[in-house]
Amino acid sequence: MQVQAYRAAKVGGLRDAQLPEEALRSAADEVVVDRHGFSSRAPQGNTLRDELGVWRMSPSAGELVTESLGYDGGRGVTVYVPSRPVEAAVFIADGGWHVSRLVDAIEGADAPSTMIVGVHGMNDDEGRFSEYVPGVDEARFDEHEEFFLHEARDWVRSRFGVAMGADRTGVWGASLGGEFALAMGVRHPDVFGAVFSASPGGGYRPTGPLGGALPSFYLVAGQQEPFFAENAERWLHAVRAADGDVVMHVRDGDHGGAFWFEEFPLMVSWAFGRGAGS
Repeated sequence: MQVQAYRAAKVGGLRDAQLPEEALRSAADEVVVDRHGFSSRAPQGNTLRDELGVWRMSPSAGELVTESLGYDGGRGVTVYVPSRPVEAAVFIADGGWHVSRLVDAIEGADAPSTMIVGVHGMNDDEGRFSEYVPGVDEARFDEHEEFFLHEARDWVRSRFGVAMGADRTGVWGASLGGEFALAMGVRHPDVFGAVFSASPGGGYRPTGPLGGALPSFYLVAGQQEPFFAENAERWLHAVRAADGDVVMHVRDGDHGGAFWFEEFPLMVSWAFGRGAGS
């Protein structure tokens, strides 16, 4: 049932259940800062492949490295290594789909030099629900969580020599991946100090007061996707009620719109840049 509702929302089937215009307008203006599918295809964008099989960006940019790790019979991870010294790392859900557009957004932006670790997801919604949303398939979720939290991070540490503390590590996701990013932040604030969630679906919701330590949350949704904006707003209010560090923006766009990626440099700068939280 959750999968069908999610699919309906993606294609606009729930648009008749519009959020009140004043609620969307309020969320769009909301800025609350309380404490300060593995694929062998070439990444999109300005890339060249060298003799070692590494996808490199233009000479003035960084490089993209994809390897298959052991989880699930071989799950891909694509990493963007910036040309400048790494100041922050962001682990992203559905990395096989999103890395190249996030790189395009942050390359040349006035934002901290950020390593992007794109953990590839499954190609079907049913599989992604199982891996991304707590309570759908606990065994599968736990297995994927272990992979994302330990195997992928350990590989980044050994392969690239990068291991950031929670204050310089974020987790990003969109749609179902946005739900997963929220879950990782709530469950592991000692690892991910910032959650970047774009258009989170409604399967994972705050069911009561949020307790204990929390990361910082940056939420974004589109004006033309009220189902997803409504769930983002639920998280906004829940984090605010817990005296947490949270911002939310509603941008012009529908589900899967360019704002998912255009927002990324703003997210990184807010969380990790000089004057973050201002």
